[in-house]
Amino acid sequence: MKKQGLLCCAILSSSCLNNGVVEDDRQVKLGNLFQLVEFKTDGMFKGVYHGKNCHLPDIATVLNRAWSAGVDRIIVTGGSLEESREALAIAETDARLFCTVGVHPTRCSEFEESGDPEKHYQDLFSLANEGMQKGKVVAIGECGLDYDRLQFCPADIQKKYFEKQFELAYATKLPMFLHMRAAAADFCEIVERNKNRFTGGVAHSFTGSALDRDKLLSFDNMYIGVNGCSLKTAENLDVMKGIPVERMMIETDSPYCEIKNTHAGMKFVESTWPSKKKEKYDQECIVKGRNEPCLVRQVLEVVAGYKGLGDINQLSSTLYHNTCRHVLSTLSEVFFPQDLDSAADALLSGHHNTN
Repeated sequence: MKKQGLLCCAILSSSCLNNGVVEDDRQVKLGNLFQLVEFKTDGMFKGVYHGKNCHLPDIATVLNRAWSAGVDRIIVTGGSLEESREALAIAETDARLFCTVGVHPTRCSEFEESGDPEKHYQDLFSLANEGMQKGKVVAIGECGLDYDRLQFCPADIQKKYFEKQFELAYATKLPMFLHMRAAAADFCEIVERNKNRFTGGVAHSFTGSALDRDKLLSFDNMYIGVNGCSLKTAENLDVMKGIPVERMMIETDSPYCEIKNTHAGMKFVESTWPSKKKEKYDQECIVKGRNEPCLVRQVLEVVAGYKGLGDINQLSSTLYHNTCRHVLSTLSEVFFPQDLDSAADALLSGHHNTN
């Protein structure tokens, strides 16, 4: 099976993007955002496209562009035990980097291929504890169910070890970074059985139906992640519109899931960045057809535009707080509850007072 890459999530600080340009925050304030970024260790961010090397590795350039655009934190998410170890090692290289520990549904065969599934679980648990002690591991995942790619791992194995990873979330008291693809019924059944065993989570890159959306929203501790793949069709937009902003997170899932010209949501996009084809690579430009963290602004614009929300600053602030902690005090905390700055706390306090 082709090796999957590492996933990262990023949280934007209050700097604003205007047509791809970072504005001085004394002029314009934009609330923080949450996004997901997929850095493939042997893929596009290493300059390799469909097996062809087109340019030098540029992860550092992409990260610098993200920091310049106002990205404040990035969560590197591994899809296997080995990649979770690598994610922790990467997270230790920068104070702005964090990580998760878990096994992607298409990789769950590794539990049994290890020869000792229980030891494999214990290794994950030990790694999670190590990372928590270092202040770097902030969630369990990416885990869940993916029935679109059963050629990589059969459904029964996926279900068995998706459920097993709730033990990991319960033992560590960490939230979960979740994957649900063409498997809503089984996914929700497993979540229902384990809804009291995890503090909170996000079902990222959501592309399901209105019924799938409503079932996820029936779990009080669940958020829904939206990216370009969530905004392709008119039906997608209608489903997205029904997600309360208090239960939403936005993401890029780059280098994939960009908002394309053919997407129904494209008419709401206002921000643009200079771009060039990969064959004419220029580090000052984004690569055409390759999603990047800075493009999360476009997702925000589509959500605001289709929902008819005029105050994009308030929307972005709400989405940020969804990432850092649940909006309602009766719910558990999400990714960064212990480290909100004073400005974020003030905004959240104002939101509580408003509601």
